[in-house]
Amino acid sequence: MDGASCYDTLILSRSRKPEFSGEAEGETSTAQGNNPMCGDRVRVSLRLSCEKVEAARHMTRGCALCMASADLMAETITGRSRADALELGQRFTDMLEDTSSRVDAAGEDTLPPAFRAFLPLRTHRSRLRCATLPWTALGEALDHD
Repeated sequence: MDGASCYDTLILSRSRKPEFSGEAEGETSTAQGNNPMCGDRVRVSLRLSCEKVEAARHMTRGCALCMASADLMAETITGRSRADALELGQRFTDMLEDTSSRVDAAGEDTLPPAFRAFLPLRTHRSRLRCATLPWTALGEALDHD
């Protein structure tokens, strides 16, 4: 599998035209993530109310994998509870980092279908941090409030 196989059509599309880029109106929590190894930088902006993510946005400078992951993350967590957003992030990370068949079966069933676009990263271990950086920043933003 070559390096280009990491770049699913959805990943390229969401990295070129992110739908959730910017700052959440009335943001109540933010966090940043940096990957000095490749230069990816993410700022997650959230508007939280009680235990719900009312709005999520990101400002990302980085590779297509990081940009697409941040954009899909922001879309997916909007409207979810804080606990659901954190759990989703953990399932996404588990899907990428655990190569057992258990995660293949469970991970694909419990994550939104769009996240399957990142499955090829399991064979490109050096690129995992690109996709998980936005989720790490999300966890920090949810802990700040």
